[in-house]
Amino acid sequence: QVQLVESGGGLVQPGGSLRLSCAVSTSRFGIFNAGWYRQAPGKERERVARISAGSQIVYADSVKGRFSISRDDRRNMVYLQMNSLKPEDTAIYYCKVWTNYGGTYEYWGQGTQVTVSS
Repeated sequence: QVQLVESGGGLVQPGGSLRLSCAVSTSRFGIFNAGWYRQAPGKERERVARISAGSQIVYADSVKGRFSISRDDRRNMVYLQMNSLKPEDTAIYYCKVWTNYGGTYEYWGQGTQVTVSS
């Protein structure tokens, strides 16, 4: 069973920055795609950014130019650098990894709260 643990959330003022981290417990992290999702109160969960096993990256239009996703396959980590934060970025942020190698597997973290407010 693969476990994901997010960290780095918190309260930040508009215009500020946060860096989210996701630790993935697997010896085969290199075969997984990874992504960050968020869910605001009363809204559906949406994808923020994804990075494939080959490091191809896709961002949601709402975060392009402000957020940056990265991965460190030696440390089994996924990161989300969030700059120029806005109140509408307030949400619970979730890390997800998935792969179709040897079957279809998908795992989620427990989420970390990000609140952007003055």
